[in-house]
Amino acid sequence: MTDDKDVLRDVWFGRIPTCFTLYQDEITEREADPYYLLLPRISYLTLVTDKVKKHFQKVMRQEEVSEIWFEYEGTPLKWHYPIGLLFDLHASNTALPWSITVHFKNFPEKDLLHCHSKDVIEAHFMACIKEADALKHKSQVINEMQKKDHKQLWMGLQNDKFEQFWAINRKLMEYPPEDNGFRYIPFRIYQATTERPFIQKLFRPIASGGQLHTLGDLLKDACPSAITTEDGEQKTQVMIHGIEPMLETPIQWLSEHMSYPDNFLHISIIPRPTD
Repeated sequence: MTDDKDVLRDVWFGRIPTCFTLYQDEITEREADPYYLLLPRISYLTLVTDKVKKHFQKVMRQEEVSEIWFEYEGTPLKWHYPIGLLFDLHASNTALPWSITVHFKNFPEKDLLHCHSKDVIEAHFMACIKEADALKHKSQVINEMQKKDHKQLWMGLQNDKFEQFWAINRKLMEYPPEDNGFRYIPFRIYQATTERPFIQKLFRPIASGGQLHTLGDLLKDACPSAITTEDGEQKTQVMIHGIEPMLETPIQWLSEHMSYPDNFLHISIIPRPTD
């Protein structure tokens, strides 16, 4: 892969200032102060919210504490989506800090998966990496790795260690020079205005004529409504890691540099602010 290490670092160290407040109907022994954290965009809520849990459990009656879950403006937040994706999808045009509500009761079974331990997150994360490598390299790279390499990927993410993670992950981002790119691009497109979880399909980074496919080409193929204009006015924003990449950006470059640690490009399509 081309080595734009500064881009990789900027993506890795992206943070979202967040204010956690306890849901008003939770029963507490005394008033619960809000709790502030800088959340890593690339991580998962259930990996980085132990401090939040401890903070609020201190004021709870123990018999009132069951599984913790989080919500933003009435929307339960899916723990198996990366934090940056959740923010881009639900809150990218709101003022910071991001205001998240904490719940200990009435777990929304219809909306959220249960997550009883970090092993559940690790299994989900590794399943995504394996799926991404099946698309990119027919699973050849991940299958040639040892168990300790898989563990290093996970520990690098869990402990927020850039060098530890990328020492292994760079192998997943390489391809034979004669191929000019991956077999297929691992991507998922999420739309704020639809109930459908996401759009995912096979898409090659190189056109049959040899030219590089762009982000615009991908959207035209997988989600044309994201780039069509009404009366010459663009109604949506296309967000990856909190920025709007140019539609002319080669999709291969984006896949190498702006994928989340699970090796997928998570693309949010959100309504453009009207004011």
